[in-house]
Amino acid sequence: MKSLFSLLSALVLCVALAGSAFAGETVNINTADAATLDRVLVNVGPAKAQAIVDYRKANGPFRSPEQLAMVKGIGLKTVEKNRDRISVGGARPLTSAAQPAGGAKPIAKPAVKPAQVVRR
Repeated sequence: MKSLFSLLSALVLCVALAGSAFAGETVNINTADAATLDRVLVNVGPAKAQAIVDYRKANGPFRSPEQLAMVKGIGLKTVEKNRDRISVGGARPLTSAAQPAGGAKPIAKPAVKPAQVVRR
C-alpha cells in the first residue's frame, strides 16, 4: 500500500511539472503585435501592450528584457514576472540603411590592448 501511494504521488508530481513546462509560452518583444503581448505577458493588458509596440516603433528593437521597463507603465517587477516569457531575438544594431538622421555614425569602441605578462 505504501509503495502504491509513493508511485501515485510521484506520477502526480510528474504530471504537474510537465503541465507547467508546456504552459510557458514565450514572446519576442521585438516582433510581437499588441494582441500577442497582451495574451502572453502577465500584468500586461491591451493598453500596456500597445505602449510596448509604440515604444519599439519610436526607439527601435529592445536589446534586453530589462529595456522593457523603459516603457511607460511597465516596471522592473513586471519584467521579472515575465522573464521566462520574454525573448528579444531580432534585436540588431543600426545598419548603414537604418542609421540615424543627419548622418550620425555609431560611436566606435576604443581598442583594448592585451595585458602585459610580467615574468620573473
